[in-house]
Amino acid sequence: MVLVVMLLSIYKTFVPPPTETPELTASARETLAATGVIIDVASSNTKQNWINAVAEQFNADGHTTSAGRQIFVQVSHVLSGGSQQAILSGTLQPTVWSPGEYSWVEGANQVWQDRTGHALVSEHCLPTANAPSGLAMWRPMAEALGWPDTPIGWGDLLALANADDGWGSVGHPEWGAFQFGHVHPDFSNVGLLLLSSLAYHAAGKTAGLQVTDVYSDPAQTAFRQLELKTYHYGLQSRDLLDLMVNRGPSYLHAVTTSEAETLRTNAERGDRLRFPLAFIFLSDGTFWSEHPYCILSEAEWVSDEQQDAARIFRDYLLSPSQQDIAVNYYIRPVNQQSPLHAPIALEYGTDPRVTQATSPALESPSADVANAVRDVFHMTKKPAAVLLILDTSGSMGGDLITNAVASAQNFIRRMSARDEVYVLGFSTTPVWIGQGGLISEVGETIVQNVGGLYADGGTALHDAMCMAVATIEDVRARHDAAGEPHLYGIVLLSDGGDTSSTITENQMFEMCLPDGENADGVKVFTISYGQYADQDLMTRIARRTNGKPFQGGPDNIEQIYSAISAEQ
Repeated sequence: MVLVVMLLSIYKTFVPPPTETPELTASARETLAATGVIIDVASSNTKQNWINAVAEQFNADGHTTSAGRQIFVQVSHVLSGGSQQAILSGTLQPTVWSPGEYSWVEGANQVWQDRTGHALVSEHCLPTANAPSGLAMWRPMAEALGWPDTPIGWGDLLALANADDGWGSVGHPEWGAFQFGHVHPDFSNVGLLLLSSLAYHAAGKTAGLQVTDVYSDPAQTAFRQLELKTYHYGLQSRDLLDLMVNRGPSYLHAVTTSEAETLRTNAERGDRLRFPLAFIFLSDGTFWSEHPYCILSEAEWVSDEQQDAARIFRDYLLSPSQQDIAVNYYIRPVNQQSPLHAPIALEYGTDPRVTQATSPALESPSADVANAVRDVFHMTKKPAAVLLILDTSGSMGGDLITNAVASAQNFIRRMSARDEVYVLGFSTTPVWIGQGGLISEVGETIVQNVGGLYADGGTALHDAMCMAVATIEDVRARHDAAGEPHLYGIVLLSDGGDTSSTITENQMFEMCLPDGENADGVKVFTISYGQYADQDLMTRIARRTNGKPFQGGPDNIEQIYSAISAEQ
């Protein structure tokens, strides 16, 4: 314990100041565009603090194009998969796209080629960083597996997951069964890469992974074994690491993430950690994410002048001075000559002895292989049982109810045929919307029933919440009796406070809501909808149950439901 306290005190001494590029207002953009050149950089959030610092200095230095016009860099921080979808749908139009890994670009190019007859990115994308992906695990647990001196691979983790006595198989029965969390491969670069590395493990390869390897019986078995011990998904690693911080070692034992995010959590959240986190390089091989800098040269919204400006910023980003400071922000520089130093050090939670020369680098999956990895994930993950609670009170009139209904319908359509859905509407009293059950059996009927909802009456939020929890717990008991593990979630949407319940707020919290102590428990995701929603209440409900609170309105409700889909 003395060692742990010492390590936590070390972590707290190294916290680089957070930086943000200022958000430009519409008028500021118009002024800058008239006198200079704006380049918008959509960058994977792993390198957020570093690229912000570089962009801030670049802007302050007053760099100009070959024509003498000043360049202003505006950085937004995105998920690799989410940004790919947004670019392809036209809702995100950056000058430069820098996802975590090149396969996202390859996939976007393929779609763009099919649509337009030409690629989205024709110019070579240069790597900007070396960001290894692996696992963050509580340090005592990692040490029980041999960290940092003994290699730890997928075989060790699957053996731990399959062991009847869980951690007892390595001398720690007090830790129970292995409990894992990983980010969603449809949205997250780390999620895609770590599941790709599992497929590599099953195939016994470090390069040349084929679609047939991913769909093979050994790969599907490995995926299924891991998913049985997976209790939480998410859009990004930071959310899972926050859960580890807030819930401690009894909730999740390890999560997929990057080295940078592990070090950041130790440094910035060390005072709240029960134990430090250790970053594990999987011995089967490591994805050294190169974070390519891709100028969208073939996009109609990117001008020749912006391309020129983007190349100037790229060269600045790759200069030795900017590469050297990457380490301060938990990022390994792409320049192999740049020396490593704290916080990339053992005492901060990672092993600097592991480099591209010592750990086999896994070959990036092709777009076809990446699609197969995501497909096998959906085939093998535990099915979800989700209960939607929809506020249909009188205050939900107009666009509120129209957009909420349409987005709820799309949420149901996105669910797997193996999932179960139940819908509870509430105004003055809660009312079941159709007969819930398997999506394959009731999905379309439920979608039609939801389409008939309209706004009227009061708001019995507490009563609806308690009815929903009781129902989903009954569903869970049925699954447990049949030996059919599921993930359980409730999605609550409301635009106001309770006005009609017979159950008080205190009764709801103390007698109805799940306590959030167990990783396999029911999670409640809340949507504070519109300007009059009780955000404090909705946030507390979500936090109590290890769900996640969201806030929005008719304009972004579709994106919110999409984000919640990634949690299930």
